[in-house]
Amino acid sequence: MPDTDDVVEQILSTYETITVVGASTAPEKAAHRVPLHMQHHGWRIIPVNPKADELFGEKVYRVLADIPEQVGLVDVFRPSPDTPEIARQAVAAGATALWLQLGIVSAEARKIAEDAGLLYVEDRCLIIEQRRLGVDAPK
Repeated sequence: MPDTDDVVEQILSTYETITVVGASTAPEKAAHRVPLHMQHHGWRIIPVNPKADELFGEKVYRVLADIPEQVGLVDVFRPSPDTPEIARQAVAAGATALWLQLGIVSAEARKIAEDAGLLYVEDRCLIIEQRRLGVDAPK
């Protein structure tokens, strides 16, 4: 099993686009601040939210299956009990990496993702890791 720090570095240095499940319209929430920060550092954000139409200047999709392009990295801002289903949806959408934000942990989501060959990170914040590594989006 690869070291989580190595997986974090691989993800941040490989993926140019982050699909954010649970992206929020509320600026005070981490689910809004984190994707906006990552966008400011060069990543393209594809927001997934069942109640919004546009976020971060991008079209919002209701569910992962609605996204009309290849999904790579899926970043999750949903409660831990929701993550196994999101992991299944990520696998079905052809994602290659699943990232559960700080405080979100699921052994079942981990198993689903790893059994499908996805890179997997849980209980880590994209901003903290981006700053720690001092990286911007790959070009």
